[in-house]
Amino acid sequence: MLVCVASLSFILTACNKSAEQITLQGKTMGTTYTVKYIDDGKIANLPTAEQVKKQLDDVLKVVNDEMSTYQLDSQISRFNKLREVNTPFEISPDFATVVAEAIRLNKITEGALDVTVGPLVNLWGFGPDRRLDKQPSAAQINQRAAFVGIDKLALNIEHKPTLTKSVPNLYLDLSSIAKGFGVDKIADQLEMLGLENYLVEVGGELRGKGKNLQGLNWQIAIEKPNFEQGQTVQITVPLHNLGMATSGNYRNYFEDEQGNRLSHIIDPKALKPVNHKLASITVLAPTSMTADGLSTGLFVLGAEKALEVAEREKLAIFLIIKNGDGFETQMSSQFKKLIDQK
Repeated sequence: MLVCVASLSFILTACNKSAEQITLQGKTMGTTYTVKYIDDGKIANLPTAEQVKKQLDDVLKVVNDEMSTYQLDSQISRFNKLREVNTPFEISPDFATVVAEAIRLNKITEGALDVTVGPLVNLWGFGPDRRLDKQPSAAQINQRAAFVGIDKLALNIEHKPTLTKSVPNLYLDLSSIAKGFGVDKIADQLEMLGLENYLVEVGGELRGKGKNLQGLNWQIAIEKPNFEQGQTVQITVPLHNLGMATSGNYRNYFEDEQGNRLSHIIDPKALKPVNHKLASITVLAPTSMTADGLSTGLFVLGAEKALEVAEREKLAIFLIIKNGDGFETQMSSQFKKLIDQK
């Protein structure tokens, strides 16, 4: 079965007139968010849609204030500016949660997800620094590589959580996992309001719970693009109490002076953008944060190794792989089980 590239769309059909689907949209983390929830009229004193949006914007602002490398005064930016080694830097509990998960996923992906790879991300033109028009030199790469490695970062969660660095120029970048965490925080806020049927999306990372207006699980389509005639559905995924994330090299890239297309995803071991036949990977996990981090780490590994890890760890993944002039798809055993349940 041949496809082009995976993208996401929502398949939502409203037919239950006794309930209402509320849709909220906004901007965050350099991208957009969409939240859909079902108001069945059974929650007493449920805030208005405008009030709910204000609450969600406040939640996302806190995430940005803690973990955005684009905000110069964020917690993560202040940690990155710190040059003292082995000096505890106090962070928020949420910040610590994200770092702890990043460290756990680093082990699962055999080092492929590395949130200290920021210096290389910036060097290759995909960070807050300006984009380059040519590839960096070997000397530049080796100089930045000295700052990279999860072993150079220490998290202490006793009493007040702190981070320490063992090299002064260690640069932490949580962009591979923070959007997913933002999705989870929105979901938490919706549940605090008593809402049990919702779909949350931030920059393509998702989490769904409960039912849509049809009384069915939220259905997410991974699509096969047809750039001239629109897009056609490749596979439909039920998103019930699950997070979902997709990573790929088909959108965020740049071409150097020789016309080489360079992926925005950096291999922390090769010290350069990934270069393999895997076009995209979609991951289903209990949280969007976990799905987000895994999608990046497993994408770095490439199709064969990603499937090996997925089978070993019982991970649900769906792959789109370049095959000559077209594409083919593969999925892990756990992904197939979830699809069969829809």
